[in-house]
Amino acid sequence: MDALVNKRIKQVLKGDQNAFSDIVNLYQHKLYQICYRMLGNKQEAEDIAQEAFVRAYINLHTFDQKRKFSTWLYRIATNLCIDRLRKKQTDDYLDADVAGTDGLDMYSHIASDEQLPEEQALQMELQDRIQYEISRLPDKYRTVIVLRYIEELSLQEISEILDMPLGTVKTRIHRGREALRKQLNKL
Repeated sequence: MDALVNKRIKQVLKGDQNAFSDIVNLYQHKLYQICYRMLGNKQEAEDIAQEAFVRAYINLHTFDQKRKFSTWLYRIATNLCIDRLRKKQTDDYLDADVAGTDGLDMYSHIASDEQLPEEQALQMELQDRIQYEISRLPDKYRTVIVLRYIEELSLQEISEILDMPLGTVKTRIHRGREALRKQLNKL
């Protein structure tokens, strides 16, 4: 996939604007998911994902093709999400959309054909509660928790996306997990 993306980037840089649509098609779902998990709001996630693609397109000439494009793109989106979260009031989290049945794929799930409806309802309720509690974490912890456990990125990728030392990433993941554990234990 990296070879295809690099080929498309070269085409865009030579003036082929349509080649960027292939890049968008490759990353749009994953980018939206990252934004949604960080912001907890579908409309804001769509806006931020679109803004990330616009910024990537405008700044494509600055991209170092020796690096992974996905890391660069996710970094743009993550920074935009962090900026959006900083602008919001803490009370806004209570109004955020909470993942429903369409968000079940963000967690490992048990085969639904073997679950009873009551078990499915309890599972959905638990996942909604976890998503809500993640949305209540401080920004610096929420970001690393989403990237590590929901998006399943490596520690190195998170370090590159957030432009922070690996040790800081590890510390924030540990502290974020502890904060999440404490919030969930209050239930």
